Amino acid sequence: MKYYFIAGEASGDLHASNLARALYQLDPEAEMRGYGGDHMSAVGIKLTHHIREMDYMGFVEVAANFPAIYRLLKDARRDLMSFRPDVLILVDYPGFNMRMAEFARKQGLRVVYYISPQLWAWHSSRVNAIRRNVHRMITILPFEKEFYANYGLDVFYAGHPLLDVIARYEPAADFKKKYNPGNNPIIALLPGSRRQEIARILPTMLQVTRRFPEYQFIVGAAAGLGKGYIERFVREHPVKIIYGQTYDLLSNAYAAIVTSGTASLETALFGVPQVIVYKGNFLSYLIARQLVKVNYIGLPNLILNKPSVRELIQKDFNAFLLYDELDRLVKNEYYRQTMLRDFAEIRQKLGGPGASERAAREIVRMLNEK
Repeated sequence: MKYYFIAGEASGDLHASNLARALYQLDPEAEMRGYGGDHMSAVGIKLTHHIREMDYMGFVEVAANFPAIYRLLKDARRDLMSFRPDVLILVDYPGFNMRMAEFARKQGLRVVYYISPQLWAWHSSRVNAIRRNVHRMITILPFEKEFYANYGLDVFYAGHPLLDVIARYEPAADFKKKYNPGNNPIIALLPGSRRQEIARILPTMLQVTRRFPEYQFIVGAAAGLGKGYIERFVREHPVKIIYGQTYDLLSNAYAAIVTSGTASLETALFGVPQVIVYKGNFLSYLIARQLVKVNYIGLPNLILNKPSVRELIQKDFNAFLLYDELDRLVKNEYYRQTMLRDFAEIRQKLGGPGASERAAREIVRMLNEK
């Protein structure tokens, strides 16, 4: 079989690579091609464009970069038809991938959407587009199956693939010796994987570091970021930087300041008390406020349906409130233990490992039915 993947960001690259690995187990002669990142390339997917070229988020940023995005769409359509796969597998990244789903359906291609767009948060009207253009929706969050059922759609709930990734993770034996020889408690700073996120978020994170001299602050940077980019923010601050070792950092962290996104769920699954932060383009934020229907933006809170982790968003993300919350995270043991109990509940809700294999089996089953 021939499989074409499109992932547009770091988390999608990771999850697509694990899905591809599981598909190779079921279909050893598989041919795979598409848009993605280093993880996908490492498992044998031939990349035609890298996620570094797709690093746009927010209404204003997307509008400003529309010519570049349009060229990527044209290239994707042309390459898709040249490859003519048995199935197009779209991984999250809805602004781009919903357009590709419509195009592929019109060309008679089968479409699988792996990791649902967050239609439950806004754009629930797009469920009709899913109904028209997607042959199989595979979801990873427990409440998504019920959401789609309310619109008459039967989706396949595979479970969350992060449990697979974490189950395979083996801690680096020399991490503390290399990065924390003084053995001070570590506070992880996770500023995101996109440059525009980092520029807005990391400086505020760094403002609180001098107020906790008894702790070791370490920035967890995405492996694909150029080293010079992060260094320019941290030169005058008492922090260290590591690249591509987020799980080693989390497995040794006492607390964390985390940019909203997949990293907040990873932090919860590692059992690290955290505060979730975010700051975007102001105009994009105003537009989003009019559209978003959920009470929380952090994945731990969404899964639990309660404010377990404090969220500091936009104007609330400032050094004063961040210091106040971090101080509580590291000094209030009752607060820490309550959060850790909530994180154990998240693990229970997400089920056990095996999501990638379950998703792969569902895709192969669908293809064998044609």
